Amino acid sequence: MAFGWIDEQAESRRRTGLVRTLRPRPADSPLLDLASNDYLGLARHPEVTEGAARAARVWGGGSTGSRLVTGTTELHGELERELAAFCGFEAALVFSSGYAANLAAVTALASHGSLVVSDAGNHASLIDGCRLARGTTQVVAHADPDAVRKALQGHDGPAVAVSDTVFSVDGDAAPLAELAAACREHGAGLVADDAHGLGVLGEGGRGAAHAAGLAGADDVVVTVTLSKSLGSQGGAVLGPARVIDHLVNAARTFIFDTGLAPAAAGAALAALRLLRREPERAERARAVAGELHARLTAAGHEAVRPDAAVVSVRAPSPESAVRWAADCRTAGLAVGCFRPPSVPDGISRLRLTARADLSGEQIERAVRVIGETRP
Repeated sequence: MAFGWIDEQAESRRRTGLVRTLRPRPADSPLLDLASNDYLGLARHPEVTEGAARAARVWGGGSTGSRLVTGTTELHGELERELAAFCGFEAALVFSSGYAANLAAVTALASHGSLVVSDAGNHASLIDGCRLARGTTQVVAHADPDAVRKALQGHDGPAVAVSDTVFSVDGDAAPLAELAAACREHGAGLVADDAHGLGVLGEGGRGAAHAAGLAGADDVVVTVTLSKSLGSQGGAVLGPARVIDHLVNAARTFIFDTGLAPAAAGAALAALRLLRREPERAERARAVAGELHARLTAAGHEAVRPDAAVVSVRAPSPESAVRWAADCRTAGLAVGCFRPPSVPDGISRLRLTARADLSGEQIERAVRVIGETRP
């Protein structure tokens, strides 16, 4: 029977507690949200929603085509210029998602004969980029510049190292400066996914590469998403102008994908301008994460110290993690739940995201609920 193997896989997921389900949320949820990636609390900010609405009124509901045909508006160009300037890079290119931006950066910069050195903890979008790239991929130990250095030794040809800046599972940061140094010893480039760093790390939220002194370097390319700190949708690649020009001509997820909807571009641009005006939001997000971690560990939970705005709390098993997250929801708290195969180390977790707009009372409530529902 066609697709009969799907039933076997479904049963296997049920037995191991790995079934995933969609849960549509209402427009006005009563839950305290520590599950989304709205780090700066901008997704519903009046300036951001008005930026989206205004763009839709002016440019329409969709971009109408690929970026190379009709999908590039003046708004896209404006967003690219301001995003590049804010993060300290020469140029930027906007994509329909952060996932598409990562696929573009990795595949277009890893041609035949090249070596891609990929961190073992990288996001699925980087992993898929490595799988689609025409070069050879070598996976190395997590956050280990020496492992990157060793992988690059002896390779004769183009090479690039690929890493998240802040890893989405535990919220730990990559040693970017050391990774860049290892790459430079061997003439390799560095591609860094700053999805969880933009808006949180660096001066005024300018990102992890800016904080590491790598912004604008001619051998560093950074990808970002517009759907986390900027509260919108889409992604971008930042880097030297010649790299961006190459992506326009070679990146399949740019050439063949419909351009980012004007409403998303307008929302992202409004959020970027708001962040530039209120840089303290980045510091507040980091402070909330630190307070969550301190309170959770004081209460006896095993939590990973956050380097940005993600706080990870260990769970005994996949089943208990799912139950714990469900019990939190019943008690009025939305938290993330990471379990295999999403986590490469096989350790299940609750994943909490700090938001700049959380009050001290809300932080206290979240910690209390997590403690009361602990399996």
